[in-house]
Amino acid sequence: MQSSFTDKGPKPAAGKFVHFDHVRFWVGNAKQAAYWYCANFGFEPFAYKGLETGSRKVVSHVVKQNKIFFVFDSPLLPGNQEMGKHMVQHGDGVKDIAFEVENLDALVKKAKEKKAGIVKDIWEEEDEYGKIRFAVLQTYGDTVHTLVERGDYRGPFLPGYKEHPHCPELFQTLTPPNLRFVDHVVGNQPDLQMENVAEWYEKMLTF
Repeated sequence: MQSSFTDKGPKPAAGKFVHFDHVRFWVGNAKQAAYWYCANFGFEPFAYKGLETGSRKVVSHVVKQNKIFFVFDSPLLPGNQEMGKHMVQHGDGVKDIAFEVENLDALVKKAKEKKAGIVKDIWEEEDEYGKIRFAVLQTYGDTVHTLVERGDYRGPFLPGYKEHPHCPELFQTLTPPNLRFVDHVVGNQPDLQMENVAEWYEKMLTF
């Protein structure tokens, strides 16, 4: 069914995509990449996960600007073939475009019925602030979408992350660009493949 700005088609029976939750980058040096976005684009250090928090394989630096959250991940061990192969092929780049959703069960059930690629089925993580439920779906190329059902989680970001140890005062002296939120993400496609990818989102994710 064709849709337009005035006729967006039928609403899905259950489940809702609320907004972009965060964008996750796989990079060679997460600390350096996070600092670069803070120094040049008005972000501030926000959350951290690494050896100090019990993460032995991946270090993550989260930066924030208003409602925008970027996560920069780097491997801590030289044998991380998954992240290493991705960086060899793509360089520093986006691996995961995560959405906050409502009724994760319904959305994943629909995706399974439509034969979408389920990278990781529904699981939950929790800490002293509550729990969050997740699922990961495969989309175009090597990119994935993590669906994040936050419920009544009260923590600043995600379970396992702590307040970033770097002081943000330096970056607060810079002129803020006042970026507010992520309104769209571009996924470049091969020639004549854009319509097929758009149809995938309509069919698999009920966009």
